[in-house]
Amino acid sequence: STIGDRITDFIIPEWARLLPGYFSKLQDELSMAPGSLAQEVWWEANDPEVNPEILWDASVRISDDICDDEKRFRRARKSFTRCGLAKYLDIPEDEIHPDDVPVIAMCGSGGGLRALVSGASSYLSAKEAGLFDCITYTAGVSGSCWLQTLYYSSLAMQDHGRLINHLKNRLGVHIAYPPSALALISSAPTNKFLLSGIVEKAKGVPDATFGIVDLYGLLLAARLLVPKGELSIDDRDLKVSNQRRFIDNGSNPLPIYTAIRHEIPIEEQEDKGPISATIEAKKEAWFQWFEFTPYEFWCEELNAGIPTWAVGRKFLNGKTVWRSNDLALPEVRTPLLMGIWGSAFCATLSHYYKEVQPLLQGYLGFVGIDEMLSERDEQLIKMHPIDPAAIPNFALGLKEQLPQSVPASIYSNSHFQLMDAGMSNNLPIYPLLRPGRDVDILIAFDVSADVRTDNWLKVADGYARQRGIKGWPIGSGWPTDTETTEQIADELDSAQAATPEEAAQRIGDAQTAQETQEQAAQDRAAQDQATLAHKKASDLGFCTVWVGTTEERTSDDEPPQSKRVEEDWELMQPDAGITVIYFPFLSNPTIPDIDPQTSDYMSTWNFVYTPEQVDKVVALARANFEEGKEQTKRAVRAVYERKRTKRLEREEEQRRRRKQWKMRLGLVGKTLGEGGQGDHFS
Repeated sequence: STIGDRITDFIIPEWARLLPGYFSKLQDELSMAPGSLAQEVWWEANDPEVNPEILWDASVRISDDICDDEKRFRRARKSFTRCGLAKYLDIPEDEIHPDDVPVIAMCGSGGGLRALVSGASSYLSAKEAGLFDCITYTAGVSGSCWLQTLYYSSLAMQDHGRLINHLKNRLGVHIAYPPSALALISSAPTNKFLLSGIVEKAKGVPDATFGIVDLYGLLLAARLLVPKGELSIDDRDLKVSNQRRFIDNGSNPLPIYTAIRHEIPIEEQEDKGPISATIEAKKEAWFQWFEFTPYEFWCEELNAGIPTWAVGRKFLNGKTVWRSNDLALPEVRTPLLMGIWGSAFCATLSHYYKEVQPLLQGYLGFVGIDEMLSERDEQLIKMHPIDPAAIPNFALGLKEQLPQSVPASIYSNSHFQLMDAGMSNNLPIYPLLRPGRDVDILIAFDVSADVRTDNWLKVADGYARQRGIKGWPIGSGWPTDTETTEQIADELDSAQAATPEEAAQRIGDAQTAQETQEQAAQDRAAQDQATLAHKKASDLGFCTVWVGTTEERTSDDEPPQSKRVEEDWELMQPDAGITVIYFPFLSNPTIPDIDPQTSDYMSTWNFVYTPEQVDKVVALARANFEEGKEQTKRAVRAVYERKRTKRLEREEEQRRRRKQWKMRLGLVGKTLGEGGQGDHFS
């Protein structure tokens, strides 16, 4: 028996012996028994003094414009960005006209904790350079949404340096490490802080389902929303709508959080036959984008949204469905939303296979397996091994008011199933191109694992064409390897055998098969060298700038390609459109021993960062921003100068027209009462 106990002690860690006690305590707290935590949470969920929104009536807003709250924010933010621009460009503030201030948006890609840590460093660098004070919007996917959540919380207090210190204190333990997670979930005061959303969902939504995303969000919040020391928690951090206390006066940018719904419309068209069904399905949206701000939860494909404080309650025919006690449910808690925003594991089987495909290429039989799965990709892309999380559907009963392109499933499903937006585009570009936001400059920090191959900037081209967005730089992004190789091959082909004499010489040189093979090998080597040289010349660096054009299309041909900016004056052309400033997360020779592509801890699926690793990621992001800092400032100045020139031209044109109008009325050069027919009423 002694030997057996020793073996057990060796195999089973000490913390495993504590699990039964944790689970027993947690079960008691969630039992709704008198005096239990669950009962206390549910009482407060029905207390208007704790959750005032349960008394507020809400209706669905149907419009393609931004909401009134956001318009008020933009007016308030303008005075701050004007002041920030004056300091950033070293121009006296009284010389800057409000209309000349460009609307700048800054966005971060998905990438788990890698995106969270590097994004915090990039934004801190932008703040120190004076750039962050010039922006109107931030937007995020996945880990960049977590970054925004923390920035607009009592933990960071809108200080990215403080946020980074918080991460160094909290990321050294895995989010699912049982002793730490269970201790926070089962002990006061963090248990109530973390479990309130779970209890409210269980009691308030009888048909709600609980899954991995709910648990994931709970674990994320336990690791990220709880400070070191675990006592100074703030319940206001549990609602996204509470973030408006930091932005209503315009002192901070408006954060935009993103999620997507996977629509599979082909199943709705099965009765129309396969050909008709495919045609109809192409008219529908495949991934529907939803955005959360402190003001509104909105979907562009639906042209509809609701106040953020109303997310979680039921709607019918555009109106709140009140519960039997004449109250609504409180706003959905931030932990669940953090789980949704970062739920990359809810991907389709097709996405899963693309993740592991590079790891399988060296194994025997890979070619056959790859061909088989590729042939079935249309089926794999419809299958989600892990169900996404659900939020009550606000579009029920609105079929007659919403666009005809909205799929029928929207009107039959009681909940929206939402997941990580990175499955559609790992950069949150689409929300920033909404009408009414009028973004002049988009600054993107891309820390995607596949930063070179999936080319998320180029993915936005189709969206811009479909929505008719003027000014988007079509063709921006990484140059593709296939295009480069074809171009090089064409150039080599045209260079070979340019004259009959050359051709005869080549025939004479290739007298034997061996000679022919040697020549072919030399040609392939030359082509490879040319391709490599061309790729190196056309590859992107630490910072690249593109500018679109507002030039009207005169034919059905493709719109003009965007311009990769080489000189600042190109940004000042009258027909210049949206300026994109792109910072990919690349290795930097000035920061050794860290490479986003090869360092193991930089994986999207890693949930442990030591303080030393956080410091390395922070240093790399800061070094990369430094590489493009001056280029970014020149681009911002050029766009400001373009807007200023256009405004002055408009004002001059207005003065000219007023003068012409006065001349037609005979008022120019005359004083009151003068003129051939003047009288005392003139």
